[in-house]
Amino acid sequence: MHILFLNPQGNFDPQDRYWTEHPDFGGQLVYVKEIALAMSELGHTVDIVTRRFNDHELSGFETLIDHYKDYPNARIVRIHAGPDQFIDKEKLWPFLSEWVDHIIAFYQEEGRSIDFITTHYGDGGYAGALLASRLNVPYSFTGHSLGAQKMDKLKVSKDNAVQMQARYFFADRLMAERIAIQNASLIFTSTAQEKDEQYNHFAYQDISKEKPDAFVVAAPGVNERVFGMNALNAEEEQTYTQIKNALHRDIETSRLNLPYIVLASRLDQKKNHLGLLEAYAKDKSLQAKANIAISLRGVEDAFSTYDALKNEEKVLMDQLMDVINTHQLKGMVSFINIMSQGALAASYRYFAKQQSVFCLTSTYEPFGLAPIEAMCAGLPAAVTKYGGPADVLKSGNESFGVLLDVNDHFDIARGLHEIIDHHSTYQAQGLKRVETSYTWKATAKKYLESMDGIRLNYKPKKITWPKDVPAQCDAMNVLNTHYLGGHDGTSNQT
Repeated sequence: MHILFLNPQGNFDPQDRYWTEHPDFGGQLVYVKEIALAMSELGHTVDIVTRRFNDHELSGFETLIDHYKDYPNARIVRIHAGPDQFIDKEKLWPFLSEWVDHIIAFYQEEGRSIDFITTHYGDGGYAGALLASRLNVPYSFTGHSLGAQKMDKLKVSKDNAVQMQARYFFADRLMAERIAIQNASLIFTSTAQEKDEQYNHFAYQDISKEKPDAFVVAAPGVNERVFGMNALNAEEEQTYTQIKNALHRDIETSRLNLPYIVLASRLDQKKNHLGLLEAYAKDKSLQAKANIAISLRGVEDAFSTYDALKNEEKVLMDQLMDVINTHQLKGMVSFINIMSQGALAASYRYFAKQQSVFCLTSTYEPFGLAPIEAMCAGLPAAVTKYGGPADVLKSGNESFGVLLDVNDHFDIARGLHEIIDHHSTYQAQGLKRVETSYTWKATAKKYLESMDGIRLNYKPKKITWPKDVPAQCDAMNVLNTHYLGGHDGTSNQT
């Protein structure tokens, strides 16, 4: 098959530039890249189609075509739309139909047909619906995370809807997601919980319940060549030296050999670094057992300055530093500048040898690939119970890590004590879970099997909606009808 992966936000390149540094260069890029490359290894021709731009602040995405070394069946195709500069995902909506026009022109010029389209996030889903209807080919939708859950967390209401729309464009996102869900032949989720929680939200429930057979659970995998416990990469020794230097700089000498609680997610309020630090501050016995190591990309010595961070990140760092100073945690906490995926994998292996624990205290995680990567490197995981990690770390009566109620500081501490006290058991269980359930080739095969089933019986159907994203007033009507009013016509706000 010739398969397209549509992912207009962020971008892709062989060096994996800016991953985790910018919100649009997050986990979905890892997901798309790894499944695409796995499909290409299975003999299919795969194009990752994304947006082309020329921006000195985010350079490396100026060329039309790019390739991954040793993957001859896969390529990156960058299609221009809108201004020349990078555009944050919230502001892509007006340019998606232009992007689709240019995608069609590109493949017409190449003289190549397309057999299946996979789409990612609401913007990719909307563009895929437009493209599929014009090419008469089927498409799948992988939402990763849906807008209604973020609206719930931010407490969007009739009182603040206009302000929230101006910042996050929630109305456009909700409308795009509903179009993507309604017209997709397949909807891929990472866990059954994601399907039951995200797509059963009243903002989507009316359309999701009409197509129960479209949903396919395909768990993401991990790149064992990068994150394997016994893997090595070109950054290994350099990363080890960098970590040692940071720890000797920040941690009291008498504490250097203690295990570490490792936080490696980007600095974002929803990742809830603050909740972890507050839990640690309240538990003297946990402080006696372990230190904390926080990945902080682009900042060499946070205790000296973190002026290089963005404003929202600075606000969070101010809060973290306030907890550290108020509870006299200096000498127990280190900030480490981890700049690449290779360095991240090496850091996991380093801390695994220190009998450490990976911790993710997000208020919600749609799936949570990071804990799987950490477990693959031998670092057992204590992770939020809210979202997909609940399916990853528990199966029946068997546990592969520890789930945390991240709204309860005592429960966070409890989970960390549990893993530190039984490190070898949880390390073995984590490795077992990865090896038996989470490889990218298995994920790719699940996608391909489902896509083949659709192609055999696919009949092109006429899909009707405005070619361009509807006017703002129409988008707000969608928000009012399907979110603010709830599914029964009453407000969902409390």
